[in-house]
Amino acid sequence: MAHISRLTGEVRSLLRAHRVAALGTIADDGGALVSMVPFAILPRQRGLVIHVSELAAHTRNLQARPRVSLLVMQAEAPGQPVHALPRVTFDGIAGIPERDGALWLDCRSAYLERFPEAEMMTQLGDFKFVAVEVKGARQVAGFGSARSIDEAEIRLALG
Repeated sequence: MAHISRLTGEVRSLLRAHRVAALGTIADDGGALVSMVPFAILPRQRGLVIHVSELAAHTRNLQARPRVSLLVMQAEAPGQPVHALPRVTFDGIAGIPERDGALWLDCRSAYLERFPEAEMMTQLGDFKFVAVEVKGARQVAGFGSARSIDEAEIRLALG
């Protein structure tokens, strides 16, 4: 098993402790859109999966322009400085897997393991799984502690 650094372990812990991310997409007019999305980890693909409605603006945006960002951060705590909140922003490429294909099944399995209450939503025709292939990340581990993370280190954090 590969050695996981303390900072990479903190990314891994953050991803397992928090189930919601801020999804950043780009609209047709070039404007930025940020939406809240529940996410799960795709362990075999070393990526992330979200489940979104085709009716949502962020879904149309990522279909037209698949480069996306996902921000996961620790919740604010009373008495703690907000500038030091641990967080990680992933840069990735979003893709909608073919229904019932191998990747779609992996997405469904990972998502429902984390959100079993969403099973009924997977039957709705307008909802799609989106696999986000993570290409890079930026971690802020606290005030004055930030770093870029390459794909190899990301794979360790997501594994």
